[in-house]
Order: sequence, then structure tokens, then C-alpha cells
Amino acid sequence: MTALTAELIDRLEQVVGAAGLVRDPQDMARYLSDWRNAYRGRAALVVRPASTDEVAAVVRLCHQAGVALVPQGGNTGLCGGSIPDASGEQIVLSLTRMTRVRQVDPQNDTITVEAGVVLQQLQEAAVAAGRMFPLSLGAEGSCTVGGNLATNAGGTAVLRYGNMRELTLGLEVVLPDGQVWNGLRGLRKDNTGYDLKQLFIGSEGTLGVITAAVLKLFPAVRSTTTAWVALPSSEASIELIGIMRGLCGDRLTGFELMSRQSVEFVLRHVAGCSDPFGERHPWYVLIELGDTQPDASLNVLLESGLGEAFERGIALDAVIASSGAQVKALWTMREGISEAQNHEGPSLKHDISVPVSCIPRFIDETDRQLLDRFPGVRIVCYGHVGDGNLHYNISKPVGSEDAPFKAQHEAIMQVIYDATARFNGSISAEHGLGQAKRAAAARYKDPLELALMRSIKQTLDPAGLFNPGKVL
Repeated sequence: MTALTAELIDRLEQVVGAAGLVRDPQDMARYLSDWRNAYRGRAALVVRPASTDEVAAVVRLCHQAGVALVPQGGNTGLCGGSIPDASGEQIVLSLTRMTRVRQVDPQNDTITVEAGVVLQQLQEAAVAAGRMFPLSLGAEGSCTVGGNLATNAGGTAVLRYGNMRELTLGLEVVLPDGQVWNGLRGLRKDNTGYDLKQLFIGSEGTLGVITAAVLKLFPAVRSTTTAWVALPSSEASIELIGIMRGLCGDRLTGFELMSRQSVEFVLRHVAGCSDPFGERHPWYVLIELGDTQPDASLNVLLESGLGEAFERGIALDAVIASSGAQVKALWTMREGISEAQNHEGPSLKHDISVPVSCIPRFIDETDRQLLDRFPGVRIVCYGHVGDGNLHYNISKPVGSEDAPFKAQHEAIMQVIYDATARFNGSISAEHGLGQAKRAAAARYKDPLELALMRSIKQTLDPAGLFNPGKVL
């Protein structure tokens, strides 16, 4: 890696203009740490191109000079994938000026957007066209399409619509040598060889810079119904989702599982939240059904499924939202968990997935092992039952000091990841590897799989200048 020269800075400024360079340390600060302040780095410069041609020119100049680039979108990630290292020699390549919606094609149900478009703006553009873009995340007001693609984002609607891999038809990518691959094809069938876009989705900027994408749109949802259901066990959630899928098919758009500990944190720390029930229960699910018909009989389906669940002893209590305000309140209970946990002191957060059928055994066995080895830790388990993704987070024991708890991070992580491996799961379901899980991936992924990944990296980025130190 080569240090930045005054000549290179001048040439970069000629490409992106004065507005495209950030050099002042105070102005650069927000690009150098993640939103949680969990990861911090240093950079020689922040470059903000406004077009694909500018991105390509910047990449070519850095490639020729041997300067490493760290692509960055909304910087809302959880694994440090968009943060530079501590050397101060890397350039942060921010895509936040690339905000055009290039095309909306309602007849083809596609939208073509640039990488810097904020997810919420994409959703609004879809609504304006009478359609829907279904990806929904807690950070949707600030995360960008490029980041969503680079991490293969999932969210709460994966059960019905899939993650970004399933939502993407085509990409435009600047390769590490500055060439531009134009794969912006809105085709649902293209059987002409390797599906190259899948290399870049989920690659966290290590293989190329995604500058634009053709994404799928869907008919607008005009009817929804939402329920909050108390359960006796996590196993009951697997039985209940089976009932609901059998009755509702793809009308089942959300099925979120939460432990009582998760809910208690929300009730304690998120303003305006109240327990829908008069007594505590071990587990809860949030169920949402949606339909394109304005007067679909969704409550009938929901009540039928819940009725069967009560008869079988799967459900202990339930409430169906009767207004938009109640729907929002129930979703706040689910979406407030991560924020609420932060108020309880340091927490060790893990984003794992296992086969849906294995969720109850994973939870039971891992809970038992952790509590045996680390008495008093509080386990905050919640997630997306339909795709097997659990946020399995650990908070320190009540009244304990921060430092001893943090010192147990590696040991706690090993228990959780060993359990994940036993159930043939993944140590990162939707947050990526970044720098946080790179070493763990080397331990838990198949050696041949890692070798194939390295060979792809070597082919596309032989100089190792694209987001070094991430993923591999």
C-alpha cells in the first residue's frame, strides 16, 4: 500500500471537484467510525464521487498509485465493514452523492437506482409508481442501496420476499482496476453463463464498487393485519408458523420471535411501550399478514390460525391490532430491542442462522451452556423465525462491572459459534463479516470454501486494494 501524494490528491480533485473531497479532520470524523462507535479508523482522505464515471476514474487513479479504497454507503453496518484501518493511508470512497433514481418501469416491475439512494427514498419512489419495494430495516432512513447490496441485507420481510439477492436483477459495478461492468439488465431469465451479480452482492466492497442496481418491485400491499401472540416455548413458534403458512401462504409477510428478556428491556427503556398482556410469558411472536386486495379477509385467516394454536396449546394469549397506532406500537416492541439493550450496558451481539427446524434446540442447548459457564448473563434472543435468523445477544449480569464481562467476549462467542456450527448454521445471517467476524469465519467456514473465496478475490483484486482486512 502506498502513501497518498499531493499529486494524487490534485488529480482526484480534478475528477470529483472540491465538493467531492473531504480533508478536514473534523469533517472526516463521521466517515471514520460506525454509528455505534464500536469501530474507529483513520483515513488519508474521503472521496465522494457523484457518478459512475467519477467512481471509475477515482478507482483507476488509486489502482495506479497502489492506494487502498474502503467503499462506504450510509455507514450503518454492525461489523465494521465500511470503516478504514488505523494506518491513516486508506481512502474512504463514499457513494452518498450518487442519489439518482435512473428509471422506474412499472410494467416490468423494476426500478433502477444508484448506490447512494437511501432505502426509505427507494421505498417512496416505488410507492409513487403504485408499487412496493419490500426491504425494511430499522436503519432504512439512513442506510443506502449500495450498503444493502454489499451486505446482502435481509430485514423483517425476508419470509415473503427474500433478501437483497432475491430482490436484485442487475448491477453496475466498478472493478478494482477501474473497468465498469454494466450488468443493469432487468431480466428474470438470463441463462447465459455465470450469474456475476451474485459475486458482488454480499461481498462488502472487497471485489468491486456497486454503483447502481436494477431491483424488483411488487404490487402494493393494500390490506394488513398484525397480531402479538404469547407462547409457552420457542418450539411453539415453529409449530405456529407451520399453521400460519399452511393457511395463509405468501400472505404471511412477517413472523418475528422475541424472548421475555428482550421484551422486558423494551418495556424498561423505550418510551411509550406497554405490555399487551397482563402477565409475563416466556416467548412472543409478532405476526403480520398482507394482501394486494384492499378488503382482504386477513383477520379471518389470522383468527382461524390462532384458534387452532389455542386448541393445540401452542398459544397462551393473543391480541390483534385494531388501528394503525396499535400496529406501530407492536412493531416498536420488536424494533426497539437493539436500542433498549444498549441501555443495559455493554452487550455482545451475534447474528446467526440455523435451519428453522433447529431453532428450539439451538436456543435450549446454547442457553444452558452459557448460563452454566457464565452465571447471571442475560440472553436477549429475537429474530426472524421464517428464515432461521436469530439475533442472539448477551448482556452482562445485573450489577456486574463492564470490564470483566467484556473480557469474556471470545469465550462467549465460541460457545455460540460452536453451537451454530453443530446445527450446520451460519455465524453471520445478515450483517456480513466485515472486520468483526473475519477471524471467526476462517475457523468455521469450510477450508475449500475459503480457498475458493480467496481465488475469486485474487482474480478480481490481485493487488488487494479493495477494502483490505475485511471478509478474508
